[in-house]
Order: sequence, then structure tokens, then C-alpha cells
Amino acid sequence: MESADPAVISRQLAELKLEHRDLDAAIDRLVGDTEADELTVKRLKKRKLWLKDCIARLESALIPDEPA
Repeated sequence: MESADPAVISRQLAELKLEHRDLDAAIDRLVGDTEADELTVKRLKKRKLWLKDCIARLESALIPDEPA
């Protein structure tokens, strides 16, 4: 459930960006590890893409609608 309150959206956005950054670091570490599970890396990349989509939706929600 998304709120229309810009403060709530900004907080959610910050949390998602932090998780996205953490996932990026984790993926980099796993890719460098020769014994890393390929399926785990793929799942993390999929989660990272999902987060990117969520971030884009929240950022667009912060842009005020302008009359045409």
C-alpha cells in the first residue's frame, strides 16, 4: 500500500536505494567468488531489477502532475 505523502515516499525511496546498493555490493562479491552459486547470483540480480523498478515508480510519484 503506497502513501501519497511525499515524506513517506521519500523514506521508502531511501530504504529501497539502500537495499539496491547493498545488493549491488553482494552481487559484485559473489561474481568474484569462483565457488559462488550461479542461481543465487541470478536471484539477487532479479531482485535488484525489481528494486530498480520500484525506485523508478516512487520517484515518478514524487513528481507533481502538471495540467496538460
